[in-house]
Amino acid sequence: MRLRHKPHAIPKMQESDYIIFEAKNYKGNWHDIFRNNNEIELEIGAGKGDFIVNKAEKNPDINYLALEMNTNAFVSACEKIEEEELSNVYGIVGKAEELLDMFEDGEISKIYLNFSTPWPKKRHNKRRLSHENFLKLYQVICKRGAEIELKTDNEDFFDASLAYMEDFGMEIIEVDRDLAEENSIVTEYERKFRNRNMPIFHLIAKFK
Repeated sequence: MRLRHKPHAIPKMQESDYIIFEAKNYKGNWHDIFRNNNEIELEIGAGKGDFIVNKAEKNPDINYLALEMNTNAFVSACEKIEEEELSNVYGIVGKAEELLDMFEDGEISKIYLNFSTPWPKKRHNKRRLSHENFLKLYQVICKRGAEIELKTDNEDFFDASLAYMEDFGMEIIEVDRDLAEENSIVTEYERKFRNRNMPIFHLIAKFK
C-alpha cells in the first residue's frame, strides 16, 4: 500500500527525542539511551508503530527499538510514542541491511518481523527480511538462543520463511497457520486482513 507523501515527516521526527537517524553512533551503547540494562528487542519494519508501542506499554521492563525506512509511515509511530510518553521504546530510521553498523554482537534479545514485504518474484526473494542474507545479520546482533517472531498474511512468504529458517539451522518453536485474535497484538494493518477473513500466519524460531 503506497502512503501519501508527508513533507513534515522528517522535520517532525528530527525534532523528536524518540527517533534516531544516526543509529551507528549508538552501536554498543544502546543501554545508555534506556538508562538501564534491560533486554532490548527489535522490530524490523515497524510501519506506523502500533505493534511496538503496544508491546512497550505492556512490558515496561523490556526495552524496544523499532526500525523503519519509510518516513511517511514512521512519523505516525513517532507521534504515538510521544503521546504515550514511553521511556522504553525508540525509533530508528534506517535499513535492515545496515544492522551491523547499528549494533554490536549480541546486543539484541529478540527480533520481530510483522507483515514484511513478501517480494513474490523469484528474482527479488533475497530482499525478504526472513531470507538467509538477513538471518546472517540477525545472528550476529542477537544473543545466543534469541528468537525471531514472524507474522504475515502471505502463505507463500510464510512457507518460504519457515524453510529459510530451517535451512539456516534454527529451531522452530511454534507454527500457527491461523493465529487467534486473542493471541495477537492486532494493529490497524492486521485488522484489514482479519476483516476479510484472511488467516494470519505466525511462527517463532530460535537461533541454536
